[in-house]
Amino acid sequence: MNIAIITACPSGVANSIIAAGLLEQASKTLGWTAHIECQPELIVKPPLTAQQIEQADVVVIATNTVIDTTRFVDKKVYQGDLSACFNDTQKWLEEAVHQATLLTQENATSKNTHSSIATDSGSKKIVAITACPTGVAHTFMAAEALQETGKKLGHQIKVETRGSVGAKNQLTEQDIADADLVIIAADIEVPLDRFAGKRLYKTSTGLALKKTEQEFSKAFEQAQPYQAGQKSPSSTSNNEEKSGVYKHLMTGVSHMLPLVVAGGLCIALSFVFGIEAFKQEGTLAAALMTIGGGSAFALMIPVLAGFIAFSIADRPGLAPGLIGGMLASSTGAGFIGGILAGFIAGYAAKLIAEKLNLPQSMEALKPILIIPLLASLFTGLVMIYIVGGPVSSIMSAMTDFLNNMGSANAVLLGVILGCMMCFDLGGPINKAAYTFGVGLLASQTYAPMAAVMAAGMIPPLGLGLATFLARNKFEANEREAGKAATVLGLCFITEGAIPFAAKDPMRVIPCCMAGGALTGALSMLFGAKLMAPHGGLFVLLIPNAITPALLYLVAIIAGTVVTGVSYAFLKNRAEMKAVIA
Repeated sequence: MNIAIITACPSGVANSIIAAGLLEQASKTLGWTAHIECQPELIVKPPLTAQQIEQADVVVIATNTVIDTTRFVDKKVYQGDLSACFNDTQKWLEEAVHQATLLTQENATSKNTHSSIATDSGSKKIVAITACPTGVAHTFMAAEALQETGKKLGHQIKVETRGSVGAKNQLTEQDIADADLVIIAADIEVPLDRFAGKRLYKTSTGLALKKTEQEFSKAFEQAQPYQAGQKSPSSTSNNEEKSGVYKHLMTGVSHMLPLVVAGGLCIALSFVFGIEAFKQEGTLAAALMTIGGGSAFALMIPVLAGFIAFSIADRPGLAPGLIGGMLASSTGAGFIGGILAGFIAGYAAKLIAEKLNLPQSMEALKPILIIPLLASLFTGLVMIYIVGGPVSSIMSAMTDFLNNMGSANAVLLGVILGCMMCFDLGGPINKAAYTFGVGLLASQTYAPMAAVMAAGMIPPLGLGLATFLARNKFEANEREAGKAATVLGLCFITEGAIPFAAKDPMRVIPCCMAGGALTGALSMLFGAKLMAPHGGLFVLLIPNAITPALLYLVAIIAGTVVTGVSYAFLKNRAEMKAVIA
């Protein structure tokens, strides 16, 4: 039999791809020829050709969103719910082919038809943006959650993702003009001027992912027209106002990360020629160290401070923040001084912008001359005469303590960092530990960063192992999620564990924290050092980026086994109780 299969979910990032793989495998088992189209809205996949549709005996559509079926008129078609095909896919596919009926022009649907029906029934056109500090996991998971929930509620929604590779599925001027509501689910500041005059609601990626329907309700209730240049719409909730400091900090961290990664890897490459080879002037090792340590790492703290200030005060805050960060670096105040400089510069620039009233003829000078000058003077003087000295002493003492601490203190610090990385799986506590590790790289303190990255890999790796060890205790879609989590874990994307934690937090999180604590402790005990703060085990491909590499792997394997075995055991015991009951 020759069949055509279409899978579709709102984003095409997870469920539609998993379903396509399962249905393709089931088709092979049945001895059928299958041509598969995976319909996304966030990524591009090739559609079925006209010839493939013509040759198909049956068209099978597995979807939880509206798709255009007009091209299948006069073909035998079966359309079912996407999630239903995850359990016993082969049986589902056989029944789908058996139940397929001829599709007539009257029964065919198109997106345009659906849109007009939705509009007539009071549904809204919504545009959204998602963005997280690293731009890897929460950005796309929140986008998918918004897509699925929005369409389930009968709304038309388009989501622009601002991830690590830039903006994707970008909103056009027409999209924005037609929108009834704008939702910004972001943990960093994103440009909002193009939404001037539109009703806008701001939330976090975490809330958009975990409490999606609640956020839609709040968006319709609290959204208010956004004015160009306005930092926070008046619709902003109390919770968001409290998290403003975190958002500003994460904006700085997200812009600093590329410098840290590039700089760390350049330093690691210089060590390929010998640990002290860079000391010989004119050599390639010296050039690599100049690029990594002398340039990239030198820019870390100014960029951190500059974009914290930018998040608070927009462009007028950038110059004072960069200057304050440079002073923090030159005075030895380190990343703590850089964070303080960013907030001082940002709030100083914002205060001047709001309180300084000038004649209309001079207003144009405020953002390019007056605010940068006054805010830079204020920030610079505070950093030199007030903040720099004390914070420099604190940083020096902390660096000496970390570099000279005994094994007991090292293990304790590793346990704390490991637990923090695994507690909220990419949330504020996880990011606080990560920022601590990254910040210390500027002080040539590499051990905490190694413990942070190793522990951050444990939740997805451990839960992926659990789905393998207790395979019969997990549903088919959970086993597929376990495979995906394993890959994400190898890449140091802790958020790969979120689907498991959302279903069973009381067991998943303690198991993850146990494994993360062990890994963090072992990493610190072994004296592991990490030059680049991202990339997971793939950083091992760079010589000397992780040392000692073998013991570092031992620490990760030990934590993975603890998390995987403990969760497999607890899940078994929970199901046995349910059966006995």
